[in-house]
Amino acid sequence: MVNPNIQGKRYPRSVSYLVGREKIREFARATFASEESIDLTKAQAAGHSDLVAPPTFPIVLQEFGLKLVIADPEAGLDFSRVVHGEQKFVFQRPIIAGDLLTSELSVASVKSLGGNHMVVFDTEIFDESQTLVCTAISTLVVRGEDA
Repeated sequence: MVNPNIQGKRYPRSVSYLVGREKIREFARATFASEESIDLTKAQAAGHSDLVAPPTFPIVLQEFGLKLVIADPEAGLDFSRVVHGEQKFVFQRPIIAGDLLTSELSVASVKSLGGNHMVVFDTEIFDESQTLVCTAISTLVVRGEDA
């Protein structure tokens, strides 16, 4: 299950993550992203200084916070009972190779759905000047014992 009292809880900010070209390329190939994520010449022709991370790339940074939630005894989150519900990314600017990013996850809401719980996580992703780059919003459903 999950402890509903974790609603509003913020987890510590992640260590810095340097977005590398090859990480972007690997992610882009795995997700069939655009050429601006694979070919530097095409990214620069589109006006970017370097490769552009695919739109779902922030999940890499959100994972740092989710690991903290899973390991948090107060959360009581049994990840074996989790079903992914929804994922949304709100960008202030694209993520570019060379960005040095950190992330900070908070539990936006925990709602009871019969014997299940719906948990919404917001992960804010910042660049090295502490400017918000993106917010990743994940909705998970935690199935109850009898589900």
